[in-house]
Amino acid sequence: MKADTRTPAEIFASPIRYLIPLFQRPYVWNKADQWEPLWDDVRAVAEQVLDAKNSLYGGSSIPPHFLGAIVLEQQLTPTAFIPVRHVIDGQQRLTTLQILLDAAQLVAEQHGSAIDGKALEALVLNNRDLVQHPDEAFKVWPTDRDQDVFRAVMDNEREVTGELASSSIAAAHVYFMGEISEWADPGGDPDKCKRRITALTHALRSYLRLVVIDLEPGDNAQVIFETLNYRGTPLLAADLIKNMVFQLATAQNEDLEGLYKKYWKPFDSNHWRRAVRQGRLYRPYVDIFINYWLTMRRLRDIPADRVFTEFRDHIRTSELAAWEVMRDLAADAQVYAELEHLPWDSPEGTFYYRVINVMEASVVGPFLLRILRWPEKRMPIEQRLKALRAMESWLVRRMLCKLTTKNYNRIIVELLQALDRNGPEVAGDITEAFFARGTATAGYWPSDREVIEAVQTVKVYKDLTRTRLRMVLEALEDDARGKWSEHEHCPRGCLTIEHVMPQSWGEHWDIGVADHPARQRRDHLVQTLGNLTLVNDRLNPKLSNRPWSDGEVEAQGLSDPVPTTGKRTLLLKHATLKLNAEIVAAHPDTWTDEAIATRSAALGQRLAIIWPRP
Repeated sequence: MKADTRTPAEIFASPIRYLIPLFQRPYVWNKADQWEPLWDDVRAVAEQVLDAKNSLYGGSSIPPHFLGAIVLEQQLTPTAFIPVRHVIDGQQRLTTLQILLDAAQLVAEQHGSAIDGKALEALVLNNRDLVQHPDEAFKVWPTDRDQDVFRAVMDNEREVTGELASSSIAAAHVYFMGEISEWADPGGDPDKCKRRITALTHALRSYLRLVVIDLEPGDNAQVIFETLNYRGTPLLAADLIKNMVFQLATAQNEDLEGLYKKYWKPFDSNHWRRAVRQGRLYRPYVDIFINYWLTMRRLRDIPADRVFTEFRDHIRTSELAAWEVMRDLAADAQVYAELEHLPWDSPEGTFYYRVINVMEASVVGPFLLRILRWPEKRMPIEQRLKALRAMESWLVRRMLCKLTTKNYNRIIVELLQALDRNGPEVAGDITEAFFARGTATAGYWPSDREVIEAVQTVKVYKDLTRTRLRMVLEALEDDARGKWSEHEHCPRGCLTIEHVMPQSWGEHWDIGVADHPARQRRDHLVQTLGNLTLVNDRLNPKLSNRPWSDGEVEAQGLSDPVPTTGKRTLLLKHATLKLNAEIVAAHPDTWTDEAIATRSAALGQRLAIIWPRP
């Protein structure tokens, strides 16, 4: 490779096309991290040019500003055609510089000297007499996703509207236009404005520097790309993987554009590149998927920081063609993307809601992908549902019994290995048997007795997150309704948790509870499952700390718009859940410590049926 320091005039003035391969990531630079610092630096250089009396004739006292490096790979082009370089690295920097140059050119054309406008135009557009296609006029040509908006913003006669206006490229152009116009002050002294634009033109053309690394025949572009970008950079693992598989496809003489459109294009969308929560951290959605995909394929735990290297090893050992790898990845990605849109009342949708959304057990992602990816003609539907039920039961029972989540990664990998050995035809049986034979604390599947005891003793309101506790109560409500109800499922994720006996029970509920041990026991009981139910967020504050029955309200002389209304009457009148109907029907006069304990035991038995264990 050869490395030289070049000015923008040296890089762009001659007829040239810098093509960003379609397998590069889309434009992602932003105002805070890149545009503002770049403009601050360019403005400072322009002001030095403006202040230096001899700057227009050399300006030797002005230090150049270094913008970074770009890596280029020369492409073979027919004689007399515009030379072409592929941008192996630095495409974000090169694209941003073109947007800045074009914004400055437009301001110069409108408010500066004609020569400045032409000097800048020569850095963004090739001579149109030399091009065979209109897009060849652009010195830099971005990757597939950004081409429409780039074409629009670089056209001085075109207004960027609609969806294009919301893109990062359009926003960058608007930002630089605004900053340059404010600095040049075209509404003030016209001569001063022209002098400023001339200084900016010279700063942009001659006082910026980039290191241009030209690869030579035999240089491995992929290795250089990885070395420059892999560690400690904002590149996604998916960006590195994309570069690698398309480099492989190039070597295999594949149709790159066809492969991109057929298999990879969705991965470059904002939907796939968005950051989503995984545990305490946020990771790109596409990287999480590829992590799950690799775990499923390679049958071992893949650390997040080794996704790219593991994928590279997978490519080498599988000996698949690039198009086959992209085909498999795209097919599994479609299954993964559809998880968020599963019917909420389907078994699969219920599993996704409870396990992935509420319990945040993302560790089971590879298992879920494996189960849903197998075609129904190989995996009977009853085996799929059995596998999902076993996994959900194992997780929920361990949650209720407060067992550790350590080593879940290892356990899921061992399960995937067992599924791989036995095949999809018996996936449900294998999953159930796998968990049933676990004896170590890390993988034990709690028994019915342990679940029932835990429900009676664990302060679930304190020990479970609100969303997980609500999910348990929702499951109990669904179970109470049954398949003959008008609505088989209660609303998910929107109801609030209500203490039947309030947490601040001492205000109106301390009759007959005098000694300290009894008060401690009650403080514990009010946080157990038997004392909890669901109501909507409007009824919840109305119930508050009031006594249970109307008679208790009247006896205590409580002030209320309906002075004789207790909790029971409000629940009877307004609440529609079966959980509340059961409480109201069984306890017409009082709600006691014994009632809580009895209900906890009964709910524990129901939970053991909802989430069964063989």
